Amino acid sequence: MKVRACGVCRTDLHVVEGELPARRPRITPGHQIVGVVDAIGPDVDATMRGARVGVAWLHRTCGGCRFCVRGRENLCERADFTGWTVDGGFAEHTIAPADFVYPIPDRFDDLAAAPLLCAGIIGHRCLRTTGIERWDGARLGIYGFGAAGHVAIQIARGRGAEVFVCTRDRARHQALARVLGASWVGDTLDAPPVPLDAAIVFAPAGEIVPAALAHLEPGGTLVLGGIHMSDIPSLPYSRIDRERVIRSVANNTRDDGRAFLGEAAALPVRTHVQRYPFEGVNDALIALKHDAVRGAAVVVLQ
Repeated sequence: MKVRACGVCRTDLHVVEGELPARRPRITPGHQIVGVVDAIGPDVDATMRGARVGVAWLHRTCGGCRFCVRGRENLCERADFTGWTVDGGFAEHTIAPADFVYPIPDRFDDLAAAPLLCAGIIGHRCLRTTGIERWDGARLGIYGFGAAGHVAIQIARGRGAEVFVCTRDRARHQALARVLGASWVGDTLDAPPVPLDAAIVFAPAGEIVPAALAHLEPGGTLVLGGIHMSDIPSLPYSRIDRERVIRSVANNTRDDGRAFLGEAAALPVRTHVQRYPFEGVNDALIALKHDAVRGAAVVVLQ
């Protein structure tokens, strides 16, 4: 399937030394893409031509490894990733497997849809990984409040949870968390006013982990949602006793993507974006490096 990248793609690349070593020289980046299907292969449903679709971080899986056959394709041993192992959305066209693209719900225009395709999907998987079964009245902590956090809070609140946000930026991130209905907002290492049933760390800072564990209820889960994190410092056993759990999240499955987009459209989720022209990609990356984006940064290809 050939997708004309006339829509948008988001550039939430964390500029951290040592993150995601190069897998292919001269790769075209851009790991979340919204565009229009311009051409299709011989075995693709003809109605897909001209459809508005999204291409996410998980580009394809092998379908045959021990993880794929168990329904855990997010852990595929031979997966490809958009903008890392295969060319991404900073191009006029991109090629993607038909089985790995997502129809974009009509409720979302291109700008609104772009952040859903990685930050939104991974945030949704983080919520699933918390193990919370009864969301009404649950207490969820979110550490770091960028693109993923500002979507995850809307899903959690839509399910009936109280959300407590810890983030360092007061002018942008803390203000947005309040707008989106956080029950409490504090600095990164502040103590929430109540114990938490679960928490998600989106910030790539390992030093947050011991602090977040200190505020979990017994049996609670701390989910690490970043693709990269600095080293976690040593911590006393008391931080994880009484069946507290630390879990990482890796990529997503296609079922995650479909379930999330359906829930996001039904709610609906409202993404907050800062728009950059393609010529301003470097400005977007600098803003992201300095935590200066309120919501998500979106690069527009005309």
